Amino acid sequence: MRYLINIWTVARRECKILYVNRIYFFSMVIFPLLTMVFFTTLMTDGLPQDMPVGVVDLDNTSTTRTLVQKLDGFQGSQVVAHYPSVAAARHAIQENEIYGFLYIPKGTTDQLLSSRRPKVSYYYSQVSISGGSIVMKDLKTVSTLGSAGVGQATLSAKGMSPQQIQAFLQPVKIDLHQVANPWGSYNIYLSTVFVPGVMMLFMFLISAYSLGMELKFGRGKEWLGKADNNIVVAILGKFLPQALIFLMLIFFYEYYIYCVLDFPHQGGLWKITRLALLEVFSSIGFGIFIFGLMPSLRMSMSICSLWAMLGFSMAGSAFPMMGMDEPLQSLTWLFPLRHYYMLYQITVFNGFPLLDAWFHFVALVAFMLSPWFVIYKIKNAMLTYVYIP
Repeated sequence: MRYLINIWTVARRECKILYVNRIYFFSMVIFPLLTMVFFTTLMTDGLPQDMPVGVVDLDNTSTTRTLVQKLDGFQGSQVVAHYPSVAAARHAIQENEIYGFLYIPKGTTDQLLSSRRPKVSYYYSQVSISGGSIVMKDLKTVSTLGSAGVGQATLSAKGMSPQQIQAFLQPVKIDLHQVANPWGSYNIYLSTVFVPGVMMLFMFLISAYSLGMELKFGRGKEWLGKADNNIVVAILGKFLPQALIFLMLIFFYEYYIYCVLDFPHQGGLWKITRLALLEVFSSIGFGIFIFGLMPSLRMSMSICSLWAMLGFSMAGSAFPMMGMDEPLQSLTWLFPLRHYYMLYQITVFNGFPLLDAWFHFVALVAFMLSPWFVIYKIKNAMLTYVYIP
C-alpha cells in the first residue's frame, strides 16, 4: 500500500510539471495530432493522381494522337505539355515541370502498319521515387498498347475472331490480387508506419527529456525523496501520467484510421489494443534506457532522435529488409519501430496469430523492460552527478 501511495505522490508531482512546462503539451499532444492529420490527409486519395507528363510527338498522326489521349486518360498521369524536341522535354524534367515524357519519332505509324517495329521511347525522373514509378508504369503501358492496337486491327482485317486476337496478343492473362490492400493505397501502407514512427520519436525524446530536466535543475533528490529513495517507485510514478497521455493519443489515432478512414484490419480489437500498449511502453522504456546509458540531457536526446530517424529506414516499409546488406539486416533488430511494423503487418493487417510474430513481440517486451539494466545508474546520477551543459 505504501508503494502505491508513493507512486501516486510522484505521479501528482509529475502532472504539475507537465502542466507548468508547455513543452510537454506541445510535444505530447499538439505535434503528434498535427502529424496524424498531415500524413493521413497528404495521401487521402490513396495514390498520387494526375502526375504531369509531356509528349514529343514528331509523327503527329491519328494513331499517335490516340496514344497520347490514352496516356492522358490514365489515373496517374496527365499530359500537360507538348514539346518540339527531346531536348526541350528533358529540360522540362530538369526544371521539375514534368515527371516524364513520351517520345514518338517521325514515321512511327508507317513502320507500325508495315510491321517494321518502330522504336517509341519514354523517359522519366526517379528523383521522386513514387512519382517516377507511377509515370513509368503509365508510359510503359501506353507504349505496349500502341503496338497491340495496330496488331488488333491487322488481325481483325485478316478475319480472326476477338477471342483469337486476344489469345494471340495476350497469351498469358494476369489475374492480380493485392492481399489486404486491393486499392494499392499509399495511405494504408505508409501512414500506418510513419505516424507510429513519429509518435515513437516523441516518446523517446520526452522520456529522456523528463529525466534530464530532473538532473539539470537539481531536482533528482527531491524526486527520489517523494518515493522514499526507491528508484523503481520513482520511475513508475514519473512515467505513469506520460504513458496514459500517449495511450489516449494512440487509441485516438487507431480509432481515427480504423473507424473513420476505414483502414483494413484483419486482426480485431484485441490485437490493435495489444500493439498500442506495446508501442507506448516499449518506447518509454527505450527512452529511459538510453538516458541510463548516458545520463546527460543533450546526449540522451541526441541518441534518441538519431535512433528514431534511422528506424524509418530500418523498419522495412520503404525498402525491404531482405534487400539490405547483411550487417544492416542484423542491425534492424535493434530498432523498436521495426518490431512494431512487423507485428502490425502480421497480426493486425493480415490477421495472423501472434505465434507467427512471437520474436517481434518478445523484442518489444525486452525494450519495455530494458530500464531494469540501468535503473540504479539513473539513481546514482540523480544523487551524485553534477549537470554539465
